[in-house]
Amino acid sequence: MEFFHEVNIDWLGKKWYFLAFSLIFSISGLLSLFFWRGLPLGVDFKGGTLIYLKFDQSPDLNRVRQAADRVGLHDVSIVRFGHPVDNEIIVSLPQRDTREAELDTGRAAIVQTLQRNYAPNGAANAGKLDLDNATQETLAAFLTQADPMHLNNPAVEQVRYPQIADTILNYRDKVKDGLLGSIAELNGQVDSSVAAALEQGAYLSGFTVRNVEIVGPQVGAQLRRQALLATLYSLAGMLVYLWFRFELIYGVAAVVAVFHDTLITVGAFSLANREMTLTVVAAILTLIGYSMNDTIVVFDRIRENLRLVRRATLSEIVNKSINQTLSRTVLTSGLTFLTVLSLFLFGGEVLNGFSFALVIGILIGTYSSIAVAAPMLVAYQDWRARRGKAAALPAGKRART
Repeated sequence: MEFFHEVNIDWLGKKWYFLAFSLIFSISGLLSLFFWRGLPLGVDFKGGTLIYLKFDQSPDLNRVRQAADRVGLHDVSIVRFGHPVDNEIIVSLPQRDTREAELDTGRAAIVQTLQRNYAPNGAANAGKLDLDNATQETLAAFLTQADPMHLNNPAVEQVRYPQIADTILNYRDKVKDGLLGSIAELNGQVDSSVAAALEQGAYLSGFTVRNVEIVGPQVGAQLRRQALLATLYSLAGMLVYLWFRFELIYGVAAVVAVFHDTLITVGAFSLANREMTLTVVAAILTLIGYSMNDTIVVFDRIRENLRLVRRATLSEIVNKSINQTLSRTVLTSGLTFLTVLSLFLFGGEVLNGFSFALVIGILIGTYSSIAVAAPMLVAYQDWRARRGKAAALPAGKRART
C-alpha cells in the first residue's frame, strides 16, 4: 500500500530548518535538565515507598494532600490508579533512611494521617481499632483482650480468637475486596457477641492499604546506573552492527539520530515535570529500537540506490530514497502513533509516563530518520570532498555480510 506516488520533496534543501528545530528542542531540554526543573526521578530511582490505597468512595485527592500537609508530609505524590470505579490511588513517599527498620515508617505515617484527618469521624474514633486496616495480630489481640465470648481461659483464647480474626479478615479481603460496608455484616460470619464487641470497640475508616512497595536509596542508585548502562550498551551495540552491516558513517549517523531522540524525549519529561521511572526507561529503550529500525530502512534504500543510480549526486540519491520510503514510514509510524496515543489518553495513570515517552519518541524518531540521520551522510561526504578524500559511500559498494 502506498499513500504517496512519485513524491519529489527536497528534504535536504530544508536541512537548516530541521537543524533549527532540533537545536531549539534539544537546548530547551538541556536548559530544563541542568538549570530549571532538573529530571524528576520516581521512587524506582531515588528510593522511597509506594503505598496502594483503596477507598470505599471516590477519594478526594486534594483532601488527602491536605491531610498529609497537616502532619508535615509536604513532598508526597498522589495519583489515581486503575479503573476509576475501583477508587484506588498511589501515594509516593521519598525514602530518607537506609535502615531496614525504618522502611515501613512511611506506610504507618500515611495510615495514621488518613485515620485521623481523612476517615469519617476519625478523630472521634481515636483509640479504637480500625477494622479496615487491622492485621491478624492486631485483631486477635483486640478480641483476646475484650474476650466477648467470655471464654475466661487464656489457653483457649490464644487459639480461638486468632481463628475468628482469620475468618473476619478472610471475609473482608476475599469477599468484600478489602473494605467492609458495615461492621454489622459480620453477624453472619462470626458469633454475635464478637460482632457486638467490634461495634463497640472498632470502626471503619473507609480506606485500606492494598499493597506497599519499598525501594531503598542504595537500590535506587543501582537502578539509575543500570538504566544508564542499558541505554549506552544498546547504542554501542547498534553502532557495531551498522558498522558491520553498512559502513561506519552509517552507524555513527544512526546513533547520533537516536541520541538526539533520547535527549529530546528526556528533555520533554523535564519540561513537563514528569517523573522518570523504570517503565519510562523501558519506553526509551523501545523507541531507540523503533527509531533505529526506521533509520535502517532509509539507509538500506540509500545503499540500493547507490548501486542503481550511478550518475546522481549523493544528495539526489538521499532525497530519492527518503521519498521512496515515505509511504512505508507514514503507514507504520502513523499506526504505531495512534496506538500509543490511545494508550496515553485511555491507559490510566500508571502507564501514563510509559505512553508519554512513546508518543514523543515515535514522533521524534520518525523525524530524525529523515531530518538527522540521512543529512549526516551527505554532510560527511561533503566534508571528505572538501579535504580531497575519496567518497565514503562509493556507488556500487555492497554491504559486508
